[in-house]
Amino acid sequence: EQVYSAMDSLSFPPFSIFPEYVKGGGGGHSGDGDDKGVPSGDVTLIVSVVDTYEDGESYSTYEEFLDDLFDAMDAVGGGPCMDDHDTDPHVSMARGVKFKSSYHQQQYFYKVNLEVAVWQAMYPKGVVIGSKGYASFPPDTGSKNKMYIGYGNLYFFFDRANITKAFMPNRELTSTESYYATIYSSGKSKQYYESTTKINFNYNRGSGSNDNNNQQYYEHNPYGWNARMAKHDMTDGWDLPPDCQQEGET
Repeated sequence: EQVYSAMDSLSFPPFSIFPEYVKGGGGGHSGDGDDKGVPSGDVTLIVSVVDTYEDGESYSTYEEFLDDLFDAMDAVGGGPCMDDHDTDPHVSMARGVKFKSSYHQQQYFYKVNLEVAVWQAMYPKGVVIGSKGYASFPPDTGSKNKMYIGYGNLYFFFDRANITKAFMPNRELTSTESYYATIYSSGKSKQYYESTTKINFNYNRGSGSNDNNNQQYYEHNPYGWNARMAKHDMTDGWDLPPDCQQEGET
């Protein structure tokens, strides 16, 4: 209710998102650092919010929104849990992932970043995310009270998994924003997939020692597996038993 109250006091335009790269690493913190088995880590899509400026303004609309947001959250008792400096925009895709080998890992990050390269070609100035579909918030209401989703909404994830509230932007998309927001759904993406064959950015980077730029050679040995390797840990994925044909993820 505090978040709802704070957000209802704000006004914001649709923000465009630019895809940067997909990185690994970031796992650990379980005390298993001396384990010489298959390393684990997270898979994260790094994005940027595109800065746009109103006439005569020295701060972008996103910077102004963040300033207003944290003032509003503070006014309803947001407290010290607000992180207004250290968390860059990102999508946490998976946690505790273990690949079968360093080769599998290299191939995965190449393929997903080639996809990001396609998106960068498709959305050179970012894209407003959304849909023309309908959905219920919160989701446990099923087909009741479905609302039009639209484009440029901000969402509140109550438990970091389920959306319980959608907040609408203060205007419709411009014609240019609408064109880019519907390239894929209107079937106009084929040319970008055909023309994008190289990755023109460095995705072998990250902030942690286990990120893409520091991966030792390894090969998962299922026949050296024992039950103790299946540790129920949210940050270090389980090792897999013999004949399990899946990548490891908690």
